Amino acid sequence: MNTEISASDEKFRVAITSVVAAIGLTAMKFVVGLMTGSLGILSEAAHSGLDLVAALVTVFAVRASAWPPDADHPYGHGKVENLSALFETLLLLLTCLWIIREAVERLFFHPVPVKANLWGFLVIATSIIVDIGRSRALMKVAKKHQSQALEADALHFSTDVWSSSVVLLGLGLVFLAERMGLPWLVKADAIAALCVAGIVVWVSIRLGQKTLRDLMDSVPKDMVERAQKVVLDIPGVMAVPRIRMRKTGGEWFADVVIEVPGDLSFEEAHAVTEAVEGHLAELLPGGDVVVHAEPARVHPPTRA
Repeated sequence: MNTEISASDEKFRVAITSVVAAIGLTAMKFVVGLMTGSLGILSEAAHSGLDLVAALVTVFAVRASAWPPDADHPYGHGKVENLSALFETLLLLLTCLWIIREAVERLFFHPVPVKANLWGFLVIATSIIVDIGRSRALMKVAKKHQSQALEADALHFSTDVWSSSVVLLGLGLVFLAERMGLPWLVKADAIAALCVAGIVVWVSIRLGQKTLRDLMDSVPKDMVERAQKVVLDIPGVMAVPRIRMRKTGGEWFADVVIEVPGDLSFEEAHAVTEAVEGHLAELLPGGDVVVHAEPARVHPPTRA
């Protein structure tokens, strides 16, 4: 129980630090975006703003997922993390629609002058440094506790690293346009914003697919085969008619039916089921495994 509380607290702490980072980055990008008129920076501000909303949702999700099972949720509340990740995906896609609309407007209809000054470069460089640190910290805890909500947050910040780099390149090209008299390079900022949108869409689709698979109780293709092999190697197990597995949040659940020799005593059959539970617990750390033993079926001989 203490381990579970510790894990919940660790996830909560790293989620809170993401909220603080998102607040700072959003404020900086928004102010500097207005100062420079850069759509690239403003698109990053919108991106970070929705990251802030997503980070707040993640804080709630990691807390709610730690609630114990109850009568209405016998498998616990781990799916809250999956729903949180799906919500974050939808937020990212909405951001992309706004960025694409504004970029097309500036490219073809209403160009807006962009000032590539020192503040713009500083805020984007700072954003990249913070995003790298946050994404690494989030992914480390997400992998440790198999938290999809934190993994989604980590993907958000890692996406910000790439998108901020593209915006930095766009500002650099605008700076060159001003110094070298190349007016066509002024559009680099809007093009950079479109690249940001493309990166975000790609990551959102990946995250959405993974989230939907988890919500549909999909498991890795080889997981059941690995579990079956582990069980069949245990002395006393003659066959494994059924293995059903699902994952809720970071916790695995498995229902296993095994066949044992019909002449085993109750105590011997129970020992076999305990051995199965123990071996599967090594394959699925912290998993909830239920094993049902049946007497081996007698198959009639095959006729020639």
